[in-house]
Amino acid sequence: MRRGDVPASFTQWKCCGCGPLAAAAKIQMTIASLQRIQFLASVPRFGALVVLACGVLLSPHGRLAEAAVNVVLWDTTSRVTDPSELVDRSKWKAVPSDLFALEADPAKAASDPGYYGRPYAFMGDAIVANRNVSAVFWSAKGRVVLYSRVNGEAGTNDFYTDSNLGRKILEFAPRQTWGQPSTIIRCDIVRNASDEVVLEATFSAKGASDIKALFSFGKSEIVQITPSKKMDGVRLFGEIEYGAVPSFIGDDLVVTPGNHSSDGTLYLPSENLFLGLLKGADAMLVMTWPKGKQRIRLELGKGAGGLREIQSLDFDHDGRSFYLAAVQSPGVWHREVLKPAYLEKDVQIAWKRPFPAKWKTQLSESGVNTTFTFRAAKAQIWRGVPGSYTYPVWFEGDATFFHLSKKVPPKGESIIYFLEGDQTPSSQTTPSDILKATLGRQMADDLLDVPGRRLRTHHRESGSGVHRGCTCGYTEAIQVVFEKGEEIAKKAYIAEALEDMVYFVKCHLDRIDEYRFFASGLITFLRASVSASPELKIYADSLVKIAEQIGDKYQVQLENMKSMAYAEELTRRTKALTTKKDAQNLAAFMELLKEWRAMGGAQDYIVAECHAITRMLYQAAGSSCLNLPKAVGLAEEVRQRTRQCLRNPDGYEIWPEY
Repeated sequence: MRRGDVPASFTQWKCCGCGPLAAAAKIQMTIASLQRIQFLASVPRFGALVVLACGVLLSPHGRLAEAAVNVVLWDTTSRVTDPSELVDRSKWKAVPSDLFALEADPAKAASDPGYYGRPYAFMGDAIVANRNVSAVFWSAKGRVVLYSRVNGEAGTNDFYTDSNLGRKILEFAPRQTWGQPSTIIRCDIVRNASDEVVLEATFSAKGASDIKALFSFGKSEIVQITPSKKMDGVRLFGEIEYGAVPSFIGDDLVVTPGNHSSDGTLYLPSENLFLGLLKGADAMLVMTWPKGKQRIRLELGKGAGGLREIQSLDFDHDGRSFYLAAVQSPGVWHREVLKPAYLEKDVQIAWKRPFPAKWKTQLSESGVNTTFTFRAAKAQIWRGVPGSYTYPVWFEGDATFFHLSKKVPPKGESIIYFLEGDQTPSSQTTPSDILKATLGRQMADDLLDVPGRRLRTHHRESGSGVHRGCTCGYTEAIQVVFEKGEEIAKKAYIAEALEDMVYFVKCHLDRIDEYRFFASGLITFLRASVSASPELKIYADSLVKIAEQIGDKYQVQLENMKSMAYAEELTRRTKALTTKKDAQNLAAFMELLKEWRAMGGAQDYIVAECHAITRMLYQAAGSSCLNLPKAVGLAEEVRQRTRQCLRNPDGYEIWPEY
């Protein structure tokens, strides 16, 4: 059979061992040097997908009857000039994993070393598809277009026949080619196997040297891109409505284009993970990269109605690979405008979570952007600075509720999204899953920092139950003893409770000192940075001003917070009431109770204030550098120091898993 001929009995082909084959179509070959048996079918160049492993059925449309292949490479056989042409795939040809299948005599070619290493030449554009992602190497435009696919249950092979490539996520182009006509002049197959396809694309544009990049596709939604050294940066075009630099210690930096009054570039802290919330609220772009000197920027421009929007994402890759993936589902994120009518009432919004996860949003609490994870039910909470109020966000079955108040007012908008799972179906990928899969567990664990999210204890001893380990809780328990007149009989119990209170006070004072030392060190660092880089003075001074609030708040409350010596004196005076029976013991203890609680309350307040100010520092370091490219490196150092201080908060600072 000559190369290019189409066998008349093609539709009757079956796998060896599964039934008779047309005599002219069956080829059985033994390659002794490989010590294996291959069954090769001679098919036309760019013909229907050839199965090179026994036990798989061929169809006239190139679809596999069994899930033996997880990723497939296609040749459109003609250059794509418009995306609308991608709907008709009748002329597409699957590129076989073993290129000997394209030869007139596969067995003879496989036995001749002169055939080895012969490259495949695409007649049209290359397209890669698996169950999660599709990619079009659009040669005429010099771009690689990524699509996210949702094909139902795992194990289906719809990506072989479905003409819908999926939801468009972004377009990739080298930065050097931007602003001038460009093309992909060559697409070389580095690997084409059932579980992995790796292509090397060569981009060309007038006035620029040809530049290359490797694109790797596996079974998942993750695409690995490895740029060449000549590629100084990449540009990603996508309908990103909001950008976010996630943080698992501290609050995410959410970028809202509408908050910026003019076109230009926003310079983000490069912290190995970027989240893009795409228009339509049905997909999120997840981008990760290893540690290095990478830089990420968002280019703003005018969109429909003159509104500011993100037009592209620019990335300096530092010569390292980076990874792209999409998390897709209807309602995977949501924007809720917080109307004045939401004040002091339970409000059910229209959005419903598409699946269980750790859904969260940011709201303003006491003037600080604060992350709130949606709870499973409505509840009252107490916080160190604002005091008691109704927790602002929760679910009731499928319904989503807000309760906003003067302490957490309806201000601006609420962006709801998720990063981590919580009873999430195994079929649903999370951004944290992608982080682990792309950067490895060690680096991902450093970023997720699960140990750093654990609350520090203020309990002297562990117990079988949950106890109120605070001055209010313990004085309340001791008060009951005095009210019953049992202070003599239970003097040992009271002594133990007093020791617990002293331990609690020590934990509070130690934590406050941590914040003070952090603020002092940061102020010294920032002032030294200004000496080295005077152009950063305004930026650094703004952060110094925030950091100084920690010392200022401490000084204001110092008299009320007292000291360990004062706590020990209160302990001595309280124990003295347990040495003899006296009708005035209760009244005397109630006066001591006031002193204990006044001291503890002041400490509660300062711990919470220090935490809020430090989180404010973390947020300001990121948001204030958006328009200052020279400040990005300093911002990253400040955020790293701040994040370290925020690790293992006290329960009075913020709730766990915030």
